[in-house]
Amino acid sequence: MQLVKVIGTLILIMTMAGCSWFGGDKSIPDIPEQVLYDDAMSALDAGNWSLAIERLQLLEARYPFGRYSQQAQLELIYAYYRNREPAAARAAADRFIRLHPNHENIDYAYYLKGLTSFEEDRNFLARFLPLDETQRDPGAALDSFESFSILLSRYPDSEFAPDAQRRMQYLKNRLATYEIHVASFYMKREAWVAAANRGRYVVENFQETPAVPDALAIMAESYTKLGMHDLAENALEVLRVNFPDYVIRPFSPQRFDLLYTATFGLLGEIEPATPARPVNPDRIRQAEAENAPTTGRRSLLHRISFGTLGSDGTEESGELIEQGQ
Repeated sequence: MQLVKVIGTLILIMTMAGCSWFGGDKSIPDIPEQVLYDDAMSALDAGNWSLAIERLQLLEARYPFGRYSQQAQLELIYAYYRNREPAAARAAADRFIRLHPNHENIDYAYYLKGLTSFEEDRNFLARFLPLDETQRDPGAALDSFESFSILLSRYPDSEFAPDAQRRMQYLKNRLATYEIHVASFYMKREAWVAAANRGRYVVENFQETPAVPDALAIMAESYTKLGMHDLAENALEVLRVNFPDYVIRPFSPQRFDLLYTATFGLLGEIEPATPARPVNPDRIRQAEAENAPTTGRRSLLHRISFGTLGSDGTEESGELIEQGQ
């Protein structure tokens, strides 16, 4: 038992000594603040975003109260943004805003935060394939819109305000179109109340967007289905006055026939059949009299069916003559 303890102690001592021999306690050399900052700026200029992030993080950790610390935090937001790390970029922007609410360049932090969320959904497929981004989750678009809105409300004279305003208009159109997609989904499910609420939300919050006439049409149709004819007429009146060229189309589900449903839309009627126009029976008899054969030749169908089908020209002519008499 004593021998086992001695051997264990020797093994522990040798392990600790080995860690020191192979550099286990090796520390990072002390690098001056100016050198770290210059290295980070050189990496940013060269587009080496990973190296820039590494140097900026080290600069902030070694010199948290140095003369380059606040600038390094701003540069770190930009480096994360260019390195396509949106979550890290937003976290760095929130941290800078929280630590330095009165900084002279805080508008830049809000702008970068909004720009990061704005570009988050622009992945490889969305750039090269015709994907409709208005049908995707608008979470990042809402975050971007909020950041740009704060920037414009608090710092309207910022040099980033014009670009933020243009991006906000694009985001408004996108968010409004997304609401129309959701309302159309509710219409197909015959959820009239939810569809009407979505339409009203677009009209109230996304005015001057191309989605407003669709929203009014959805409101009118939903209120009609709910029996609220006054509200439906009000929505239609607003639609007629403000968008006179808008062509109203139904958003509610169309009832298809069995053949269309069984063939997944390949065959069958897509729209309800239009009834034929009523015709005067006297005009039908007159047309038959004008086209009736004058000879006694029987039709082919009459001969094949042994007289059970088809018409006999002789009898029909006689009948018409009797009617004429």
